[in-house]
Amino acid sequence: MGKRTRGERAGLSRTQVLDAALALVDREGAGALTMRRLGVELDVEAMTLYHYVPNKDALLDGLVERLFAQALPFPDENADENVEADAGAESADWRALLRAYAVSLRQALLRHPGVLSFAASRPAVTPATLDAVERGLVALTASGFPLGAAVHALNTLSLFVVGHTAAEAAQSTQADAPGSPAWLAELDAARYPLLTEAARSGAGTDDAERFDFAINALVNGFGAALD
Repeated sequence: MGKRTRGERAGLSRTQVLDAALALVDREGAGALTMRRLGVELDVEAMTLYHYVPNKDALLDGLVERLFAQALPFPDENADENVEADAGAESADWRALLRAYAVSLRQALLRHPGVLSFAASRPAVTPATLDAVERGLVALTASGFPLGAAVHALNTLSLFVVGHTAAEAAQSTQADAPGSPAWLAELDAARYPLLTEAARSGAGTDDAERFDFAINALVNGFGAALD
């Protein structure tokens, strides 16, 4: 039996390291995430962590992986099932999969807003994230998407979810902050009759309702483009 590495002796795994980093960012913000600080969290020397993540960039890529790979609802077995499904079932399946992906990704990002900046700026590069994307492309192409359209669909949906969730997370907690419904409701109703009516009635002001509206429009649009 070979000699165990320092990381193995510490009883850690890459998943444990990434989850501890995620918890640290959730609690103290992205600025607190350093290899030294993470080592303190895990009660190991910072050098031990390099057994799992070779540098800070790899650590940030791992955080994006933990969000995106878990959000993509494309298990391996779906690929074969979609190939054999009839056209009607395939159509329903890809729409349901894309909606499920969008909803689960938004929920994951809202739970971990500190990772939003990484999710928006770092491409999918880790094997686990790329595997999940590949399974998504298999499911879509098996349902009739040309490869280019499948890539566009996944990218478009991902960018929208990240952008929408970032806007949600950035909203002020003050009920009457500029741009809030309460603030809009106090505008001059003669000049802005529809804006003030929407703010006062709550029409179009619910984030989750807006998100569902947009996702349904996007997914239905993908279907129309295929037709």
